[in-house]
Amino acid sequence: MPKIIAILNGKGGVGKTTTAVNLAANFASNKKVILIDADIQGSASWWCGRNQQGMGFDLSQENDPKLLGDLQKISGYDLVVVDTPPALHSEALAAVVAIADYLVLPTPPAAMDLAILVETVKEAVNPVGTPHRVLLTKVDTRSLGEALEAKNTLTRLGIPVFSTLIRAYKAHERAALEGVAITQWRGKNAREAELDYCRVADELQRDWRKK
Repeated sequence: MPKIIAILNGKGGVGKTTTAVNLAANFASNKKVILIDADIQGSASWWCGRNQQGMGFDLSQENDPKLLGDLQKISGYDLVVVDTPPALHSEALAAVVAIADYLVLPTPPAAMDLAILVETVKEAVNPVGTPHRVLLTKVDTRSLGEALEAKNTLTRLGIPVFSTLIRAYKAHERAALEGVAITQWRGKNAREAELDYCRVADELQRDWRKK
């Protein structure tokens, strides 16, 4: 059976699709990967649809809870990455969380975003006990203190956090507009933005080896 990673947050605009696409592209360098776009907004499908050459992984758009609940039965893939809907009480989200091997929860470090993230963990993650980590995204490199404070707050609450921070670079927006993953984009800060997601992928694999 493939390993299933779900990218989730009860709030939109937190870097969820950016994380889903870029992790799928990163892992596709040495695994057979499919990205499932379960978000009714279809952001991942829009992004990938702009690229005729592809990003190294397959894409499927699906938000039927019953079909999402059967993702473990999918064959021919090493890894399934699911971009979930930003709706805490959606049946699609519940179906994915129930069968996922690992959850990645992206959030900017701002206080309001953290409050919704903590609610997401309490309502959607803790009841099923799926292994998870919070990924701090859109981090302003000029005010890293805010991100470190957010990390400390989450740690005090017993919520695991990635060591890696996803720094806020225009490169992410421009890669999406061009329909490419950050691994394919060639422009200002492309290498730094790519390295952030490489480090997240490395942390994930270290976690998997422990289990």
